[in-house]
Amino acid sequence: MAGGGTGGHVIPALAVAEELRRRGHQAMFIGVKTGIEARLVPQAGYPIEWIEIQGIQRRGIARTAEALWQLPAAVLRSRRLLREHHAAAVFSMGGYAAGPVVLAAALARVPIVAMEPNAMPGLVTRKMARWYHKALVSFPETIRYFPPRVAEISGLPVRKAFFEIPPCPPGEKLVVLVTGGSRGARALNRAARESWPFFREAASPVVWIVQAGRDEEPSMQRAFAETGLAGKVTAFIEDMPAAFAAVDIIVGRAGAGNVSELAAAGKPSVLVPFPYAADDHQTRNAEAMQRAGAARMIPENDFNGRRLFDLIEELRRTPGKLTAMGQAARAMAHPGAAKRAADALEEAAQNALT
Repeated sequence: MAGGGTGGHVIPALAVAEELRRRGHQAMFIGVKTGIEARLVPQAGYPIEWIEIQGIQRRGIARTAEALWQLPAAVLRSRRLLREHHAAAVFSMGGYAAGPVVLAAALARVPIVAMEPNAMPGLVTRKMARWYHKALVSFPETIRYFPPRVAEISGLPVRKAFFEIPPCPPGEKLVVLVTGGSRGARALNRAARESWPFFREAASPVVWIVQAGRDEEPSMQRAFAETGLAGKVTAFIEDMPAAFAAVDIIVGRAGAGNVSELAAAGKPSVLVPFPYAADDHQTRNAEAMQRAGAARMIPENDFNGRRLFDLIEELRRTPGKLTAMGQAARAMAHPGAAKRAADALEEAAQNALT
């Protein structure tokens, strides 16, 4: 299991590992000690081996040179680990931590199954595309980056609780969730705070739930209390599926995990892509959701309180619009992604033996 550094790489890989374990297979991770895999993988009860490598995108000349210097040793160690553990196949979630492992697998002729949840594949996935046995993607437009018949749409593993959220048309009061992830997002918090005076002046029937992050929670709570609007501001939401179920529209980023959860839950959204994401993949994700009619996209540079107020009011006042967006989002959902990945890995390993 290759791919680490962030939860977006590790958590889906853990879901696939759990499905493999359920089928009687062994899953072993290769990662970096500075990534979130160092905590999450041992907690889940899986063995993990370490390589030394760092990312090269947006890192400057010195850091890029250091990463390229680390690459040969990381590839050699990865190849040795694949041999020592008798790897039948490699599963890659992409990212810099997966690069040496995927390259080692290609050199050792160990079959590779990659999962690419973003509309724009990452650098490692694009460069290694011709070596994959199967590429599991989330968006139709991603298929063109791979050789014929290699890519198929599987979606990203998402917790079952998101798929179980029933459709629910908006009531008399529109409930809005603003979430920039577990740490919050300054740009989203700022726009929400700027929008509150407009909603108060318009006496708009909107209820707010804001996951502001630990750092900005105190100031956001004070600003919200002064408005007299309905709702709450919190640092972190423990049960995000329950939060999704309780709201009518979600304002958030456009990372692969978030857009996959929005689709599984069938929730309309306002997506503000993080502008510094690698290969600008969040913009590509948001554009795909917007083309499908599931979301509205606003670039961060254009995102402010007035823009948020105008858009929320437009959607609130347009009969059936939010329901239609939710239906379009649910049409993009793909349950069973972890099972399909496990199937593909079994197929790849079997083909390598014949």
